[in-house]
Amino acid sequence: MSPQRALFLIHRNLRIGSGWSKRPLSCPQTHPYLPPGHCCPLPSLVINTVRALSSEAPGGPSWGTPTADNSRYDNLHVTFRDGVRTITFNRPEKKNAVTEKMFADVVCALEEAVKDPDTVVTATTGAGTVFCAGNDKTNFQNLTMKQVEELLTRHMAAFIDFPKPLVAVVNGAAVGVGTTLLPLYDIVYASEKAVFFTPFSSLGITVEGCSSFTFPRFMGQAKASEILLFNKMVTAKEAYELHLATEVFPASNLYEEVWPRLQAMAKLPQKSLIYSKALTRDVIKDALHKVNIAECKRVTERIMVDKVTKEEYDKYVVDNF
Repeated sequence: MSPQRALFLIHRNLRIGSGWSKRPLSCPQTHPYLPPGHCCPLPSLVINTVRALSSEAPGGPSWGTPTADNSRYDNLHVTFRDGVRTITFNRPEKKNAVTEKMFADVVCALEEAVKDPDTVVTATTGAGTVFCAGNDKTNFQNLTMKQVEELLTRHMAAFIDFPKPLVAVVNGAAVGVGTTLLPLYDIVYASEKAVFFTPFSSLGITVEGCSSFTFPRFMGQAKASEILLFNKMVTAKEAYELHLATEVFPASNLYEEVWPRLQAMAKLPQKSLIYSKALTRDVIKDALHKVNIAECKRVTERIMVDKVTKEEYDKYVVDNF
């Protein structure tokens, strides 16, 4: 099985379970991406492939002590040291797939970073062997379509509006929203074993994270289409060449290489960083918010088609499209 198929399988399993269908979020028995003789549950081959593609042992970096607000989060670990606040996606047993609460918690963690006068730079990374595996399969079972739309929109908006330097440390596979949000960061450091994968079309859903706007700006329309529409998996080297990653490091010492860089950033004058970021980002901020609203409406429609009543679904479509 190819690495691309393996990542597709792990992402599909985490988002909607181990079944397969041309329709999003429904689960019959087989799918053409599965090789002959392989069926659900998720084969160990997929897990082993993702582990092989990932760079770090479980646990994530030890960058500082837990913050006062850390205890409020179930699946985030927030630490602070030397002006650097680190938000670690801390759900390694599920490859850091994002739950409903994590979507909301990330917003709160970013807001705390903004409020803290001692936080100069904020970094995010993943515990375990994967940076982020996208949306969790159990999400949105008990939410209305409007609630889902608002949750997703607020999550993405927190990245768009974040005024301080924001750094992604991609320690392993980044799938779905784990990839699409990266252009909203100011710096993206990646392990040489990191891979980036956005299998939206294969899942019957649509793009997110403002990627319909940012990816063509970063890499051109043709390459953006290859990744966002046609599910091309991107290596760390390719991500660097496409301007999706700032710098790529050996997997064995990713965190050791990155930490001194974060410390150096945090020693710079904070107001200068904030003002310069505003000058470089504000010119497109309104466009990003407009794109975010449109993307979240459409992805909500796609995700929720099999999770709500026909009446609620039809009303949402009439009201929004």
